[in-house]
Amino acid sequence: MAKQVDYEKIGRAARARGAAGRTVIYALLAVWAVMVLFPFYWMVLTSVKSYSAYNSEYIPKFFTLSPTMQNYADAFTAVPLARYFMNTLVFTLVTTAVMLVVVVLAAFAFARLNFRGKNAAFTLFLSLMMIPSELVVITNFVTITNLGLRNTFTGLILPSVTSVFYIYLLKENFEQIPEELYKAAKVDGTSDIKYLARVMLPISQPTIVTITILKIIECWNSYVWPRLITDDAAYFLVSNGIQEIRENGFGRENIPAMMAAVVVISVPLIVLFLIFHKKIMAGVSRGGTKG
Repeated sequence: MAKQVDYEKIGRAARARGAAGRTVIYALLAVWAVMVLFPFYWMVLTSVKSYSAYNSEYIPKFFTLSPTMQNYADAFTAVPLARYFMNTLVFTLVTTAVMLVVVVLAAFAFARLNFRGKNAAFTLFLSLMMIPSELVVITNFVTITNLGLRNTFTGLILPSVTSVFYIYLLKENFEQIPEELYKAAKVDGTSDIKYLARVMLPISQPTIVTITILKIIECWNSYVWPRLITDDAAYFLVSNGIQEIRENGFGRENIPAMMAAVVVISVPLIVLFLIFHKKIMAGVSRGGTKG
């Protein structure tokens, strides 16, 4: 009987320690969540305050009793925000589609095809990740300018249609698929393209989805390259359109209208991430685990 009581005490103590540990972890996570989400809350809150109400607040308020949607109407009337959206949509969709073709074919070649110097070529390819991005931007700028592609969608898209990291990520995923499947398919007379489309891509779907979503986010947030290669407002994207909005749209003082434009621009990415965040995590973990 005494031993049974001791075991019960030990069990209660262990459960108490576990509960205390979980409480501390949840408390820290709650604090971290507040720190991360507060800027988004402040952005949305500011966007629904009127210009006069915002300027009359000597001490910023964490709520408003008279929200207004006028700032969102101004975001589409004071500046061509809809055109910036359309430009960004075209740039994002075309760039992502072309990049997927390039990345999939390159990853398949490095993962399954045997050719002379493959390992050396892949090592050299990976070494490109060591080059500072500023040098790549300068080289791309000179090349696109010499080709006369400034202020064109072609000039915007071309430098972004490949990614060393995405090729490496997908190659590692492809190599997890047993090579015996490839050899069996070749014995049956299946072409490489058919094997890639019917076997490798369906198996690697989580990683493909992850790469697609990450590329969409990258294109949507692209700022430096579009700002360098375009000085015509007809080709502005939403990211560099923000600066145009600030300078020639609402003015530097109309912060609520600026925040409304930022909210409108941010919503598509937030919704996309909320819908596919599980697939992103699954794809990254799958692509980074071998064996």
